[in-house]
Amino acid sequence: MIKRTGLFYLVLCTILLTMVVSGCSITIQKGRRSDIERIQSLNHEIEALNARLAQLDQAKEDEISELDRAKKLLEKQLQKEIGEKEVRLEMAERGLAIIFLAEVLFDSGKAEIKNDAMPVLDKVAKVLKENLGGREIGIEGHTDNEPIKHSGWKSNWELSTSRATSVLHYIVDERGIEPKNVSAIGRGEYKPVVSNDTPEGRRQNRRVEIVVLPKNIEKIEADIEEITKRKRRIQEKLKRYTK
Repeated sequence: MIKRTGLFYLVLCTILLTMVVSGCSITIQKGRRSDIERIQSLNHEIEALNARLAQLDQAKEDEISELDRAKKLLEKQLQKEIGEKEVRLEMAERGLAIIFLAEVLFDSGKAEIKNDAMPVLDKVAKVLKENLGGREIGIEGHTDNEPIKHSGWKSNWELSTSRATSVLHYIVDERGIEPKNVSAIGRGEYKPVVSNDTPEGRRQNRRVEIVVLPKNIEKIEADIEEITKRKRRIQEKLKRYTK
């Protein structure tokens, strides 16, 4: 009888032990299956983010290409002025800059556009209107560091601001550029491109810049930054699952 009882308990313990081990095995397998599904989900999310980043990069590249095409068109339209170094074109991070020496547009100390400068501005306005519609346009006036003496302006700020505003009114009022897209600012003597130590340097610093900003570029770059951050966070989660 004692032997049978011992045998019974031995069998019972074996069954219980098998159930416990089996239960643990099932739990581990479930845990592993859950981890695999989570990893797959995170990888799918990364793939979707990569696809969106590719779209945004393409949109940014398309916009820059369009500005570059406009630059080439302006180079043809302003070939004479560029050759005489009265106008130059630059593609910078801020956009397409059309830079006029002040003497091309204005008499010394004046802010009224010269009659013989209007055809040059007409060429620029035509390209802006027909090829770069809907973009923000900033007009910046700049001077050298020579103090105002005889022209009646309070300072170089007033002169540079008035010149920028004159260009703004011409391309808006006379050439139909959308006014909501245009702004003017005077920077005075505080953004020189070269040293003011020579007459030629001062001549280069007296200028008006028409800057065409890339369309939606700030939003595109902000979206790229946000998506990149999300991608990094997901990648950090993946690292924890794969350790």
